[in-house]
Amino acid sequence: MYEKLVAYASRQLEIDASEISPDSTFESLGIDSLDVVEMVMDLESELGIELEMENENITTFQELADFIENKMN
Repeated sequence: MYEKLVAYASRQLEIDASEISPDSTFESLGIDSLDVVEMVMDLESELGIELEMENENITTFQELADFIENKMN
């Protein structure tokens, strides 16, 4: 899932994949909350699952990948 998120950020948000690490925060890469919401909505559609993140404090790519993987299981 982490690799899928990096590929998405690289493609849709035009961020060089080499700049992204598991511990990269969205903020450090200039990704705002709207970008995160759009990314999650696109992933929900692609994966066919619902990711309710209202009460989650997810700030890094790895945290988001772990959250999605948990929802898929």
